[in-house]
Amino acid sequence: MDRIDSSLVALRRILRATEMSGRELAQSAGLTAVQLRVLQVIGETGQTTAKAISMRMHVSQATVTALVDKLVSGGMVVREKSMTDRRQTNILITDRGRQTLEDAPDPLQQLYVQRFKQMEDWEQAMLVAALERVATMLDAEDLQAGAILTTGDLNKTE
Repeated sequence: MDRIDSSLVALRRILRATEMSGRELAQSAGLTAVQLRVLQVIGETGQTTAKAISMRMHVSQATVTALVDKLVSGGMVVREKSMTDRRQTNILITDRGRQTLEDAPDPLQQLYVQRFKQMEDWEQAMLVAALERVATMLDAEDLQAGAILTTGDLNKTE
């Protein structure tokens, strides 16, 4: 197999692994990878704001609002007006949300992060450079994307 085919096969494997992980998550937890990540961010402290989630995940507040709407409808989080600043709405995790986090399979992203952290600094830099180069080769360098490993549209909440 030549290098072109090898590179295309590697890209396809990455896409397939991401798709399979997303399907497993949807079946077991009833969430998309992006919804789970929002729930994880909220679960870290028990409560946060849409603005904080937006900044942390590098997505728009409108996207966060739609994702949180899904979590609210699933009973995993609730919105509550701030007692200290009436203009602010806090998003709090519920017992059901905590249970969902405990029961959800480890997303592929967590595996990636664990293994990436184990790499030497030079290997990390080389991998980031190679991935950025691939994004440029696919004319994707200007596409908006948060740091979430998923194949779906980040604005899609289902």
